[in-house]
Formats: sequence, C-alpha cells, structure tokens
Amino acid sequence: MSDVKNLVACKNCKSLFDSVELKASGQTTCKYCNSPLTKDWQGYLAIVDFEKSEIAKTMGISKNGMYALKVR
Repeated sequence: MSDVKNLVACKNCKSLFDSVELKASGQTTCKYCNSPLTKDWQGYLAIVDFEKSEIAKTMGISKNGMYALKVR
C-alpha cells in the first residue's frame, strides 16, 4: 500500500484502496462490493488471518486486507 494520504475507503465494507491505483485503472467504486468510495475515514487495521481474528469477526470481515475503522 502507498501513503495513507492516498487511501480511500469503501462506504459499505470499509476496505481501503490506493486512490492513485484506482484512478489509473478507471475504477470508481469498491472492487469487492461495488459501493461508493470516500476519503472521509479514520483509523485502519490490517487483517492477516480473518479466520482467527476476533476483531475481524466483530467487524464482519471475511477476507484479509486493510480496513478503515470509521467511515463517513
């Protein structure tokens, strides 16, 4: 992942994406759930083993990756 300043979050699943990479590929919505993206998010966490992670279970995360804690 690149600089945190370049990250955007999905308003639905809270996945984080590099806005520069998305712009280059022409993607304007979330790769996973096709929801809108926003730069208005706070905090992030990395899930490396969602099956064993209590945080992932609590947040409803079902795949490894970077996620925003709060999305507006």
